[in-house]
Amino acid sequence: MKAKILFVEDERDLSLIVCDTLRQQGYEVVSAFDGIEGLAKYETDGADLIVADVMMPRLDGFAMAKEIRRISTSVPIIFLTAKSTIDDVEEGFDTGANDYLKKPFELRELLVRVKALLRNRVNSHSENVVYNVGNYRFDITNQQLILNGNAATISNIEARILGKLVTNIGKTVDASELMIAVWGRDEVSNRNSLHGYIHKLRRAFRHDPGISIVNQRGFGYMLTVKNHGKECSS
Repeated sequence: MKAKILFVEDERDLSLIVCDTLRQQGYEVVSAFDGIEGLAKYETDGADLIVADVMMPRLDGFAMAKEIRRISTSVPIIFLTAKSTIDDVEEGFDTGANDYLKKPFELRELLVRVKALLRNRVNSHSENVVYNVGNYRFDITNQQLILNGNAATISNIEARILGKLVTNIGKTVDASELMIAVWGRDEVSNRNSLHGYIHKLRRAFRHDPGISIVNQRGFGYMLTVKNHGKECSS
């Protein structure tokens, strides 16, 4: 069965080129030209992946994605945007984006990212990866921290950072590696943002004093846990 892609872009020439390219790659493609039309088509037809511009008339990409996330927490979303500030990238990921591509972009790069996200989605359906972190369970697939059966959803950025830390428990993860994992680049201006998300993760783990996220000044961060493990559940 063909994977269905919803492409939401108000630049009609660009939409035509990208949609034709995606169809040539074997995907089923549904197009929309603003956020309201995109949301309506997702509600009616669904999609396996969404590619959306940020700046659109009537309803922008961020607002559309927030509404789509009320319907589905798992459908992958790639944002296309001419914006490049760290605030814009953070807003995109906090809205629920899985990836972020800056305009102008190469069609081949978009295709690589589409294939990767669709592949990850197939893998996540077959195996839900859960890490034991002290008294918590970290469901990396659904971006949830679970304590005593109560699940709390964390942001996409927090989940990306924690994913790096939890697979390196007891080891220092370089700050540059964390920033590249989250924002795709290492810039000094991002350090304060990274520290802010680390602070949020510390608060998220506050009910287990055996969990610490240690700042290795000048190097990075280390997650330490008295007891930890990993389990996979289908």
